[in-house]
Amino acid sequence: MFPGFGTLVNVATVLIGSAIGLLLGHRLPERTRDTVTDALGLVTLLIGGLSAVEVTSAVLSGAVGSSAPVLIVLGALLVGGIVGSLADIERRLEGLGSWLQQRFRAGGSQSRFVEAFVSSSLVFCVGPLTILGSLSDGLGLGAQQLLLKSTLDGFAAIAFAASLGVGVMASALAVGVIQGALTLIGVLIGDFLPDAHLAAITATGGLLLVGVGLRLLKIKSVPVGNLLPALVVAPLLVQLVVVLR
Repeated sequence: MFPGFGTLVNVATVLIGSAIGLLLGHRLPERTRDTVTDALGLVTLLIGGLSAVEVTSAVLSGAVGSSAPVLIVLGALLVGGIVGSLADIERRLEGLGSWLQQRFRAGGSQSRFVEAFVSSSLVFCVGPLTILGSLSDGLGLGAQQLLLKSTLDGFAAIAFAASLGVGVMASALAVGVIQGALTLIGVLIGDFLPDAHLAAITATGGLLLVGVGLRLLKIKSVPVGNLLPALVVAPLLVQLVVVLR
């Protein structure tokens, strides 16, 4: 094992799962593919909700007080959303998807490719296992969390690709870049992030996953990409509250 091994496995499972999904997708009626997408959206809501419950963590409450965790998550989403919207992260993600479509000369609708790339990238990269697993891998604590995530992502990629198309395969690039960067951060900073800060990141990431689920279910097109900076703001707010207490 070496730092980055978990990410390499994760990229491979996304590619393999996407390839299997593409082979199955042409043989499935549209109503079946839509049902698969809806099911994946519901499961994403479940995972997001379970992660968001981390806002009630005793470790987080002990560090910032019982009334502060929800306010920290709220503040992280507000500040992160403002930063993300000013940087126009959502549009840049869509622009990357369009560039990849032209690069790969993928067939089908451009908007469908972009939606597949953005939605699957966010599902694969926003969850708590992405952050915790990549940091653990970089810190030399093992790649077990990323190996678990790889298994989940592989099955999710099958479902995504069967219903959304080749754009899901391109999300392997996002997985490699984001998890690789987080692994490198883990290598550089060492074991430094306290449990309370990780709990805040997990709760905030859970709410972002809820936003992804709403997009998949076509309930609300939440600009989750613009909210991604909240994952950085959350631990900073925890540290600010700890200092001020």
